[in-house]
Amino acid sequence: MADWQTLSDRINNVAPSATLAVDAKAKAMKAAGVDVIGFGAGEPNFPTPDYVVDAAAAACRDPKNYKYTPTPGLPELREAIAAKTLRDSGYEVSADQVVVTNGGKQAVYSTFQVLLNDGDEVIIPTPYWTSYPEAVKLAGGVPVTVFAGGDRGFEPDLDALEAARTERTKAIIVNSPNNPTGAVWSAETISAIAKWAVEHHIWIISDEIYEHLNYDGAKTTFIGAAVPECRDQLIVLNGVAKTYAMPGWRVGWLIAPLPVAKAASKLQGHMTSNVANVSQRAAIAAVSGPLDAVYAMREAFDARRKAIVAALNDIDGVTCPTPTGAFYAFADVTGLLNRPLGDKGTVCTSSSELAAALLDEAHVAAVPGEAFGAPGYLRFSYALADDQLAEGMKRFKQWASR
Repeated sequence: MADWQTLSDRINNVAPSATLAVDAKAKAMKAAGVDVIGFGAGEPNFPTPDYVVDAAAAACRDPKNYKYTPTPGLPELREAIAAKTLRDSGYEVSADQVVVTNGGKQAVYSTFQVLLNDGDEVIIPTPYWTSYPEAVKLAGGVPVTVFAGGDRGFEPDLDALEAARTERTKAIIVNSPNNPTGAVWSAETISAIAKWAVEHHIWIISDEIYEHLNYDGAKTTFIGAAVPECRDQLIVLNGVAKTYAMPGWRVGWLIAPLPVAKAASKLQGHMTSNVANVSQRAAIAAVSGPLDAVYAMREAFDARRKAIVAALNDIDGVTCPTPTGAFYAFADVTGLLNRPLGDKGTVCTSSSELAAALLDEAHVAAVPGEAFGAPGYLRFSYALADDQLAEGMKRFKQWASR
């Protein structure tokens, strides 16, 4: 490109999605005939429940779905999300507070666009989902990471959060059950963060997309129910992708105080307008329907969780705590660094190099911890078939043991 054909600093300062990059490379290798086992993408391998697909099929034949609808979403879907929030989260919101977005990522992006001015800071407990800091930067904000390691169960410490707070702190992200660690934060931690945010006039962005994926008696604490006084400064992010095995349907939402919801709808009106009507009709069936299919998927995830944690801890140099939420295992692989691995005797000095070598040599795709602000770790999604999981762990162990 010529000198005058420059791109914006805004986009040049943003890193690509590491999870999607790993998934894309794995898929390209598969397309080239390589037998790759993919632990990269957080994408349930189950089909979308039949009753949801049936609702979409009927919607395809209804002419009313061939036209634009209100930008913030079908009124019926916004009402259904409000009812679902009362059912699952335990507190009441109005349909006017709901904005339906093109997947959960648009809800994240829109939230920071309407909240942040240049230089505003957002505290991000770390390890974090890879898109959080990039969405903050795209809005002109400054990500402020606060690390909590495996010794704390990846649960943030309030003293550390307070130490990171400045006069520019505008918001904090809460993500429990957590991606990438699978940690479910305690009710005490969630409540303490909410009360701290209320005291210091800090927005709370609560990403609850893994809300129903809990194991070993762990429970999701809904911050808006735990500390009602925080609701005037609370934005909840959610969607159908994980709970209902609907990642490709692209339906997410945010729930916010009315001025924020109106601002997000205004922004969306200039970006994408409404979400595809057929997908919205499918989402109505999902959020209004029973959770039986969700619980069946959770049972399968639970069995895979136990299998992958056992397999990872059986590899010399790997330590993996047992997650109690979501569908990720977050393994400490520092014991594999700086030593020969595989038939080629490859020596990796970082988890990023390790992930690349594991994919190239053993044909196992995982996401390096650098993508989540946590060097020295690999994230493995166990949202894949049992036989694929077993084969992938077998390959990893054989490669790491040579």
